[in-house]
Amino acid sequence: MYIGEPGPPGHRRPAAYSGAVPIEIAPAQHELAEASTASASPWLTIVWNDPVNLMSYVTYVFQTYFGYSQTRAETLMRQVHEEGRAVVSHGNREKVEVDVQAMHGYGLWATMQRGDE
Repeated sequence: MYIGEPGPPGHRRPAAYSGAVPIEIAPAQHELAEASTASASPWLTIVWNDPVNLMSYVTYVFQTYFGYSQTRAETLMRQVHEEGRAVVSHGNREKVEVDVQAMHGYGLWATMQRGDE
């Protein structure tokens, strides 16, 4: 039998298992869970100014990799150029690590840091 094919006559398919298990959380634990989630800030991808890359290239990278509009990419590029750095993405640690590695792949100077620092 293949996925999507009906079973034999009279056969009843089991309900799909979503993996979710209902649990009861005590109020105090629930408040702690909410507090820890609220305080967990995202990680940031920071691109730094460098003397090598042209402003047009940095704009191109931001548009190509992050999918930013020309206006947004130019705004971030200007921030890098004028202020020395710009936060170009945020998210969980794994996503930001990938973004930083991608920026390195394009030849840009990039680092990551926690959002609350």
